[in-house]
Amino acid sequence: QVQLVESGGGLVQPGGSLRLSCAASGSISSANAMGWYRQAPGKERELVAKITTFGGTNYADSVKGRSIISRDNAKNMVYLQMNSLKPEDTAVYYCWLYKDYRHYWGQGTQVTVSP
Repeated sequence: QVQLVESGGGLVQPGGSLRLSCAASGSISSANAMGWYRQAPGKERELVAKITTFGGTNYADSVKGRSIISRDNAKNMVYLQMNSLKPEDTAVYYCWLYKDYRHYWGQGTQVTVSP
């Protein structure tokens, strides 16, 4: 069983930056992929970024060039650095892990981008 705990969300002004962190209770070195999803009010949950075991990354077009996902297997951590934040980035951000054909989710952290 894997538990995921996000941190780093908050209120930021447009153009600002945030770094989200996700701590996994177990080893993530064998995880097939990890990443971040987000869900804005009234919208479906969408992929923001993911990183595979071998370090391959994918980003949503909406955050490409503004965000960087990284993982530290030794610390069982995954990070999402978000820059040049926009009001449309406002959402609850969820950490995600895929391992042994199972999906695991954190409880989410709120990111609000507002003047």
